[in-house]
Amino acid sequence: MSSECIVVQSGPLEGQKFELEGELSIGRGADNQIQLDNLEVSRKHAVIQQTPAGTILRDLGSGNGTFVADKRVMEYRLTPGDEVRVGPVVLLYEGPTEAPITDSSLGQPREAAGSGVRFDSSVTANVKAESTENIYQTLFQSADDRDSSIQLRTIQERLRAVYEANQIITSEHDLGKLFERVIDQVFKLVPAHNGVILLRNLETGDLETQYVKTGSEGEEMAVSRSIVNQAMDNNEALITYDAAGDDRFQAGGSIIAQNIASAMCAPLTFQNEILGVVYVDTRGATDAFAQGDLELLVALAGPAAIAIKNAQYLAQLERAYHDTLIALANAIELRDHYTVGHTWRVTNFAVETARVLDWPEDKIKECEMGGVLHDIGKISIDDAILRKPDRLTDDEYAKMKVHPERGARLMEDIQHLVPLIPYALYHHERYDGKGYPFGLQGNDIPLEGRLLAVADTFDAMTSNRPYRKGMDPAIAISTLEKGKGTQFDPVMVDAFIEAYNKGRIQQILQDYHKDERSIACPFCSTYIRVEEDHVEVGSELECPVCHRRLRLNMQNDAWFAELLSGTDMHTPTP
Repeated sequence: MSSECIVVQSGPLEGQKFELEGELSIGRGADNQIQLDNLEVSRKHAVIQQTPAGTILRDLGSGNGTFVADKRVMEYRLTPGDEVRVGPVVLLYEGPTEAPITDSSLGQPREAAGSGVRFDSSVTANVKAESTENIYQTLFQSADDRDSSIQLRTIQERLRAVYEANQIITSEHDLGKLFERVIDQVFKLVPAHNGVILLRNLETGDLETQYVKTGSEGEEMAVSRSIVNQAMDNNEALITYDAAGDDRFQAGGSIIAQNIASAMCAPLTFQNEILGVVYVDTRGATDAFAQGDLELLVALAGPAAIAIKNAQYLAQLERAYHDTLIALANAIELRDHYTVGHTWRVTNFAVETARVLDWPEDKIKECEMGGVLHDIGKISIDDAILRKPDRLTDDEYAKMKVHPERGARLMEDIQHLVPLIPYALYHHERYDGKGYPFGLQGNDIPLEGRLLAVADTFDAMTSNRPYRKGMDPAIAISTLEKGKGTQFDPVMVDAFIEAYNKGRIQQILQDYHKDERSIACPFCSTYIRVEEDHVEVGSELECPVCHRRLRLNMQNDAWFAELLSGTDMHTPTP
C-alpha cells in the first residue's frame, strides 16, 4: 500500500504536504498537526485517522462544519482525490488505489465514499421511454392461461421480491438511511453497477445528489442530463439499450466514455409531485437491462417516493420540535441573566461526554434535548432569586432547589418530553446520596442525571458570576477528580476528563478565546476569536456554543457582534 498524505490546496499553507501516519489533527489551535489560523476553523476542528475500515475523516463538533464535495460530514471514509473543506481551506487526500470494496452478502459493490455525480449533456440515443402508469399495468397484469408454470413462477418471484423490497423501504424513517435502503433494494432486483438518487431542491429547483452507490471507487458517475430531464418533465421511465454500439452517440459522451452499456431512470413521484429520480447504469454488457428490469425499477420508485416524502415530513416535525425546545431554553436564558450561556455549555459538555461513553446516536440526540431543558423548572423561580447578583441565603437556596421537580412536572404531560425528565429531575443528585431533591445514591440515580451532574457542576465552576470569577479549567478538572465516588459517578467523571483531554471541552468554555482578538456572543456570552486579517465588517459567523448566527461590526476600533434576526439568519447546513 502506498503512503497517504494531505496536500493543502488553498490558504497560507498552500502546497504543503502532510504525511498521514496514524492520525492527523486539523484545527486553529497550535497543537494541531495541520494548523489553520482562520476564524471559521474551530480550535479542534477535525481529525483524519487510519483505521482497519479505511482512512476516516471525523468532524470534532466544529461550529462551521467539515465538508467533502460540498456536503457536510460528521464521519466519512476518504478515497484518493477527495477534497476536504475546513473553513475556507481546501485539503486534498492522496492515498493508495485499492480494489473496489464488495459486500459478499449481496454480491454487489457497496457505496464508494467520495464518489460524485457528473451530469453529461451529450445527446443519448436508443432510448425507450414509457409512462410510469403503463409500466405499472404491465408489471401487475394477470397471467395468461397459456403461460407456462416456469413463467408463472417467475411472475410470483418478481412480485414477492417487490413486496419484500417495499416492506424494507417503507420501514425506514431516517431520511439519510432511507436513500441507502432504496438503492440497496434496487441493486438486489436489477443487474446495476452504479446507482444514484437525485432530488429536486424545493427552493432552487436544482437537482441535488442524495446518495451514490458505485462499483468504481473514487470515480465520478456520469448521468445523462437529457434522460433525467425527460423523466422529470414527462413523468416517464426510460431505458437505453445497446448504447455502446450506436454510432449516433457523440464521441466522448458519458455512455461510451465510461463503458456504460445500458442505463435506466425512473421518476420518484408522490401525489403528482415529482420529487426527483432514481438512475442506474451497468457497464460492459450489451442490453444488460430488459423491460422487466424497468418494470421492477418503477415498482420500487413508487413506494420509495412515498417513503422519502414521509421521511421529509418527519424531519420537518423533528426540526419544529427541536426549535420549540430551543425557544423554551431561550426563555430561561433571557430570565436568568447572570447564568446566560449555561444551558448551551452544559448541553455541549454532556453531548461530548456521551460520545466518549459510546452512547448510540438516538440517545445522544436525546441527551442534547435533555441538556437544553435541564433547567426548565427555573421558569417557576421568582425573579428576585433568579437574578440576584449575590450569593443566595439559605431560604432563597431552598426555594431554588425546587426547580428540578418543577421542571419534571412541566414535562410529564407531554409525551415527547417524558424521556427528557431524568435530565431535569436528577441533575442535582449526588453519588453519595447527599443531593436533592430525593437524596438518591449511586446507581439508583438514573445515568442521565449522573451525566448532567458532572457537566452542570463543571460549568458552574468555570463560568463567571457577578460575585466571583470562573475557576481555571485545570483546577475544575482536579475538583471533579476529587469528587469521584462522593459527589460524582466515577465513570461519568472519567468520560468527561477523556473528552477534555481530547480537546472537546475547552472550546465550549465561556472565556476560552478571550483575548484582544475576540468578541463575546451577545446571546450566550461565549468569547469567539476574530482574525482581523480574514474578516470584514458585515461578515457572518456562528457561535460554537449556542449556534446563533452573528454579524461582525466595528465601533471605536473595536470589534463587536450583533445577533442576526430570524429573517436575516442563514439556515446552517444540517
